Amino acid sequence: MTAALPGAAEAPAPRWCSPLAGHRFDTTVEVRADEIQGIAELGVRNLRRLQYYDRSAPGWIMIGRLLRPLEVVNAGLDGPVTQHRRRAMRDVVALLLLRCAEEGRTFWGWTEEGWVHLLGRDQAEFHRHAPAWAGDEVRPYLAAHAYLLGSFTGFDRLGSFQRLTLARQIFGRDRLSNELAQARAVLDEWGYRLGRDDDTLLPMVACRLFLLNRSPHVDQLSTELFDRVRRDRLLPGSQMNTLHALQRAVSALGFCDPPRQGTGRHSARAIGGAPEWERWVDRWHATSTLTPRTRSGVRSNLLKVGRWLQAERPDAADPADWTRQTCAAWVAALDRMKVGDYVQRTVGLKDRVGKPLAASSKEGQLAALRRFFTDCQEWEWLPRGFDPQRVLATPRSITALLGPNPRVIADEIWAKLLWAGLNLHQGDLPQTKSGHFYPIELVRAITVTWLFSGLRSDEIARLRLGCIRWQHQDAPIPGDSDQVLARDAVCLLDVPPHKTGTAFTKPVDPILGQAIDAWQTVRPDQPVFVDRRTGEQVNLLFAFRARRISSSYINNTVIPMLCRKAGVPAADVRGNITSHRARSTIASQLYNAKEPMTLFELQAWLGHRSPQSTQYYAKITPTTLTRAYTDAGYFERNVRTIEVLVDRDAVESGAAAAGEPWQYYDLGHGFCNYTFFEQCPHWMACAKCDFYTPKDSSKALLLEAKDNLQRMLAAVPLTDDERAAVDDGKAALDRLLGQLADIPTPAGPTPRQISTPAQATLLPVIEINRRPT
Repeated sequence: MTAALPGAAEAPAPRWCSPLAGHRFDTTVEVRADEIQGIAELGVRNLRRLQYYDRSAPGWIMIGRLLRPLEVVNAGLDGPVTQHRRRAMRDVVALLLLRCAEEGRTFWGWTEEGWVHLLGRDQAEFHRHAPAWAGDEVRPYLAAHAYLLGSFTGFDRLGSFQRLTLARQIFGRDRLSNELAQARAVLDEWGYRLGRDDDTLLPMVACRLFLLNRSPHVDQLSTELFDRVRRDRLLPGSQMNTLHALQRAVSALGFCDPPRQGTGRHSARAIGGAPEWERWVDRWHATSTLTPRTRSGVRSNLLKVGRWLQAERPDAADPADWTRQTCAAWVAALDRMKVGDYVQRTVGLKDRVGKPLAASSKEGQLAALRRFFTDCQEWEWLPRGFDPQRVLATPRSITALLGPNPRVIADEIWAKLLWAGLNLHQGDLPQTKSGHFYPIELVRAITVTWLFSGLRSDEIARLRLGCIRWQHQDAPIPGDSDQVLARDAVCLLDVPPHKTGTAFTKPVDPILGQAIDAWQTVRPDQPVFVDRRTGEQVNLLFAFRARRISSSYINNTVIPMLCRKAGVPAADVRGNITSHRARSTIASQLYNAKEPMTLFELQAWLGHRSPQSTQYYAKITPTTLTRAYTDAGYFERNVRTIEVLVDRDAVESGAAAAGEPWQYYDLGHGFCNYTFFEQCPHWMACAKCDFYTPKDSSKALLLEAKDNLQRMLAAVPLTDDERAAVDDGKAALDRLLGQLADIPTPAGPTPRQISTPAQATLLPVIEINRRPT
């Protein structure tokens, strides 16, 4: 039987085609009797064409049908014609002819298992099945015949094997290099090491795909081929990243679809709960216009409700059957719920299982259910049987525990992190097996942006190319201008639309602008990306290898790196050091600076829509609060200190217990021995009652001459009138004296009855002995 090989039509000159193309061969599977006889008559020496073999033996004519395609394959292999290569190819011909005679079937009809048996799953197995004269150099050429004659592609079953060498023999070294150059150019532009000429990973992976696809052309690498390699695990795990990069490059060239995001890295989609409830949740998820991340979070919370329904309220699995009583039951159950209740999996919860749910988690559950019922009623999927905003409102006991909680990083820790970020070097960067993943300029720019910009991690990840602008005296200048000193220039940062508002511009430290300019200088060209918040096609500042930098990169990589370099723990008394804590720390420092920002200025700098949000970030530091409290002079304003003389002899002798005076309050011009002096309304303007002793009297002189006399200090609080007398001077003191004129003294009579001269009663408080400050 004679037939043309499938796909053997003539191809354009630049394209590769099989060396068998254009030839017609007899592809009968059965080996004829005369062919078996001819192989036997020729023998191994002639089949191997050793020195002095018989070129005119009649057996050559008898096996011509089998010999011709083998010679065509050998002639079509690329490579220099050397004695070693010629010897290997002749041995392959001899080996294949002997095997045809043994099996009675030509190589046209061998199965993949037959080829694997002949090639061996490794070099040792090949030698066990092959004749002793077949050396190691025979196996690669045998694999080329298997590929071209038997359409064999199961090279993943052959163990360690030089597939790149095989691909170069079959397709040609120059053709492979030219095809790979297309992908290399794209990868090099994006910043991949795979794009360099000295890289070996890309050729190794590409040659496998070319062999599987039976074509060395990049434009024939299809999405189905990449999916098949992943599905059947035809590549080792260490080469899957290279496969991903190659597909991205081929997709950029327009020949296949891009790889699916997160292939094999994310957990399975959440399921579970009452089937009817889950159907409604999936319907809502497919209709909602929330962002994908928010929508997925709401779906997970709703499925938790479904698991509760399945366990406690199976009659309410249909949302149409929910009533106010059902809502009340769910709110009560949620308030008592523990971590790990009604979840699909507990992996990652660790020691938190069994602990009460946090207030924020409860609020998230209620908010998800409110959103679900509000949308379903708004879309007229459900009747308006109740108001979700009222019946599913968050209880006051939960809302009292809610609210932003920006956790300021201590000054000494923040100073060390700043030092680490400003002194970042190549050796500080984390490494993979293939080296540093991101260039130092990119990592330094991200780090300095986190330390100085006060932005959220999502805002940092979404900064646009060219977001830094320089100004001097309100005129724009280039960032590398040598005519203006850096300290005299104003660095402005353009922030994209964010969580609470539209795009805005803020001043930042020039160090930040210099770091970003350094990265933009070496940044490889990247494709445009879709802004996740606005849907615009934008050039992202922080992108590399045609990938945007993840918003979790700061938490997962930058902060641990800085903590290691600074020698500080990754957590403090307020919890883990996270990306958002830098925003709170910077805001608090700006609010507590020597020349602080006002609340409204800080609101504009942070980009808040409302000053109420800014208040949560404007934390007054204990140092600032202490300074303000001291400057307010609360103690000095409301309390005065007066010296007290204690007569120890009167106390020890028992005279004090008998009613004799034993303590004397020093008024400057005299002493008052009234025991409850601080309660006397006349202490500030003494009426000189019977408890008063002038300092120039003999009694006072004898008192001060005593040896066993202890001097102490007593604090006396001020009333509003007394404080006014201290603050406002003589007029206020006169008013105070007028008010006290008819108030009895501790001795009984009033100042008016005592008839004390006015000038004697004007006792300025500043003359009273006070505690040194």
